[in-house]
Amino acid sequence: MRITKEMHDKELQAQYGQFRFLVSMNSRKWGLKFMNSLVRLSKGQKVKEAINETHHVSSNHTEGHKIRTRVFKPAGTSSETLPAMLYFHGGGYMMGIPEMANVFYGDILKRRKVAIFSPDYRVSQKDPFPAGFNDCYDVLLWMRDNAKELKIDPNNIIIAGHSAGGGMTAAITLKVRDTGILKPAFQMPIYPMLDHRMITASSKMQGSTMWDANINARAWGLYLNDIKENVPAYASPALNEDYKEFPPTISFVGDLEPFYDETISYIDSLKKASIPVKFKIFKGGYHGFEVGSPKANISKEANEFQLNAFEEFYDKYVK
Repeated sequence: MRITKEMHDKELQAQYGQFRFLVSMNSRKWGLKFMNSLVRLSKGQKVKEAINETHHVSSNHTEGHKIRTRVFKPAGTSSETLPAMLYFHGGGYMMGIPEMANVFYGDILKRRKVAIFSPDYRVSQKDPFPAGFNDCYDVLLWMRDNAKELKIDPNNIIIAGHSAGGGMTAAITLKVRDTGILKPAFQMPIYPMLDHRMITASSKMQGSTMWDANINARAWGLYLNDIKENVPAYASPALNEDYKEFPPTISFVGDLEPFYDETISYIDSLKKASIPVKFKIFKGGYHGFEVGSPKANISKEANEFQLNAFEEFYDKYVK
């Protein structure tokens, strides 16, 4: 499937060339290394009008490893026990840090009282699966086991993320369902990266901006490293076939991005299992369009959709 500039929403077309360049950069080893170094310059940036904390969580899987975890709470809530959100940043599992999503955190904190925990999980340039997955799961266990000291309610935890962070959301939610360690209030896997097989029509998109088939294949290759057979569903959540007892789910996706088909398949599987779902497709949207072009009307609509859905599910499912 070949995607052209003219297929996108009119307001998104202006940045088509700019984001195609980013795809080209991230498809190269040196470019990916450069972009990751550039992203890490934002390490430590704060969310305005919020309580900002940094914790270093001990890994249960790698001796001596500490997981830098950013924590954000609404201003004036330091003495309150709050529901919590465990959030995973995007970046194809191969780059990124929690601070990439500071705008999202700020928007969420304005809507409802929640403590957001975002781990700086290991990425696949140096540490392929299961390193990042283990980091994310370890932070969840730490949240549960230290809830009193952290002033959070372990019975009201939301799991969320965008792109690869959405895929990580689906993976950690699956692990939580399988182990029964807790029951999430709901999950928000937004345009998630779910399927290493790249067997859908959308996963073969060429010419799509921000993300295309070439960079998708590179990202999965780095993440799975030498795993050729018996890929676990915790690495590639689309492999899961049982969606019973999953939490209520919020998601959206643009129709001009490689994760379009796998997102729809995931949502359909949840619906078949009678899981409450809030989902929307945005016609003419590229991967991460609401972040890349935030002033476009389609982006404002998508942001409003996810924030309104968050409010609705918070009010309905957070006890």
